[in-house]
Formats: sequence, C-alpha cells, structure tokens
Amino acid sequence: MKNKTSSTLQEGAVRPSRCPDNSAFKQQKLPAWKPQLTIATVLSTFFLSGAFCLSAGVCLILSANSVREIQIDYSDKCSDCSKLRENSSNWNMECLCYINFTLEEDILGDVFMYYGLQNFYQNHRRYMISRSDTQLLGRNVNIQNSYCSPFTTYENGTPMAPCGAIANSIFNDTIELFYNLNSSVIQVPLLKTGNSWWTDKNVKFRNPKSYNLSSAFAGTARPPYWQKPVYLLDEEDERNNGYVNDDFIIWMRVSAFATFRNLYRRVRRISQFADGLPAGNYTFHISYNFPVTKFKGKKHVILSTVVWSGGSNPFLGIAYVVSGTAATLTGFVITAIHLKLRKEKTYFQK
Repeated sequence: MKNKTSSTLQEGAVRPSRCPDNSAFKQQKLPAWKPQLTIATVLSTFFLSGAFCLSAGVCLILSANSVREIQIDYSDKCSDCSKLRENSSNWNMECLCYINFTLEEDILGDVFMYYGLQNFYQNHRRYMISRSDTQLLGRNVNIQNSYCSPFTTYENGTPMAPCGAIANSIFNDTIELFYNLNSSVIQVPLLKTGNSWWTDKNVKFRNPKSYNLSSAFAGTARPPYWQKPVYLLDEEDERNNGYVNDDFIIWMRVSAFATFRNLYRRVRRISQFADGLPAGNYTFHISYNFPVTKFKGKKHVILSTVVWSGGSNPFLGIAYVVSGTAATLTGFVITAIHLKLRKEKTYFQK
C-alpha cells in the first residue's frame, strides 16, 4: 500500500502543470491604459460626434438634392406593347413605343440614362444562385452540375450559354433618345460601353478563347427568352459581345431590393450635347420586349446627373442626420442627469 502511494505521488510530481507561466504577459501584469470616463470626456464625445454627423448629413442631403433627374414610367404609356408581350407566343413580333417629354432647363454635365424596375425580386435565393460563374469565366464546364437548373440544356441536350435564370431574364428593351430641334430630329449619341465595373469586365467575366466569337460558342444555344445568341449582343462593336457585354454584366449584378435601377447608357458629349442635354422637346423610342404585367411590375427610364456623393439618393444623408440627432439628444440627457445628481449630492452634503 505504501509503495503504491509513493509511486502515485511520483507520477503526480512529474505531471506538467496546467497553470499559465509566471510571466508578466500570461499573468496579465503588463501595464495597460484604461480610459477615465469623466463627465467631460463623455459629453465631449457625444456632442462632437453629433455635430460631425449632423454636418455630414446636411452636406449629403444638399448634394443629393442638387442632382437633376427626369423619371418617366413607360409601362403604362406603352400599354399596347405591354398587352402584346403578355402572350409569350408574340416574342418575335417587334413593338415600338414613343414617349414625348420636355426639358424646361438645361441638364449640364455628364448625363446618365438608367432603366428602372419595380416589383422585380432579384433577391430570391433560387434566382440569385441560378448562374455558373465558372461558365462566365469562359471555361469549359458541365453546367448540369451547376445551379442553373432548369435553364441548363434544351431537350436535345444542347447547353445554354449563358445558363441560369438571371441570364435568361435579362432586360432587353432598347431605348433611344431623340432631340426635336425646330423641324429636325437629332438622335442623342449614347455610349453603351464603359458602364460596368473594371473588375467585372476584366476579372469576373471572360469569353471563351477562340479565333472568333461565333466559333467559341459553337455547340451552344441562346437562353429561351433571348432573341439572339450571346455573341451577337452588340453587332456594332465586336469587343462588347459575349460574356463581356456591358448590359449583360450590369444585369448579372443582382439587386438587394425589389425596386432598383441599372445604368443603361451615358450621353456622349459632342456637338449640341457637349455641355449636356439642352432644354427642349425630346422623344424616347422604345423597343418594348421585357414583360412586367404578370408580376405587376413597372418600368421606368431615368435621365440623371451625378455629384461627388453619387446619384439622387438621400438615404446616407438621412442616416447621418438621424445618428447625429440621437447622439446630441443623448448628450443633453446625460447632462441633465449629471446636473440633477450633482444637485442632490450637494443638498445631502449640506
């Protein structure tokens, strides 16, 4: 019994300790700085933060309000075309719509054209994942193993390029702008390239490597709702075709909300439009292809300028103003509580 006890003690002595080393770092003996939260420090922090947020918010709101913007809802004004598109069998029938409007004042500077959609839920999970990023990089991939279903292949086995629900539902209205000067009609020059992010154009989207684009997509077919194959999206500019087409890239960046706008064109500043859009009468020529009535949606075309803080979106400015107001009010509340407690302390000391 004695031998057993002594052997146990010896084993216990050899067993390593689980306590931290007796060092200044592991025993938390190092000097540390601890802020002294005095009333002056706390109140200064709240009031300075409130003043900064209020100033920034007012500047952002004034900047957003200085944006010139024209927004026209054409889903109702093009009602005949809208009814035509309700029947999917009329997909190959062209329908043109003309919308007249007047600019009372010049829109100076860079002018951007957007298309807006309302009640279109791009944030649905099944919709958001219905794509093949590997395919969009121009690589040879078996899309049957991707999330593109049911927009992967046709019944005869021909794969779709590009695959997925996002690509299949691409916005395909064609919008042109005309300036009515006296008795003549001048088409406003619009830029269709340079509208997407550099990283999207050069990193996230690539065309398959081949001596020409049509052979690169040989053996594939366009998605069901498309009117032409992917390598003919821009018949005027071969560099803006395939997966690197600007309109396609912008559409593939899905929105977080059901109401959103995407950049469509930029006004080219030449000739009469060197300074922007002059005041006068204008007409939108719209080739109506994108149906919205089945999901009770709306379509808009927007002409807008931008400022240093972006477009006409006061949300960030309002958020700053609310935060600044909350910080300032909190400072006043703390001040009132402090004065009340100090008064009571002085009273009891007397």
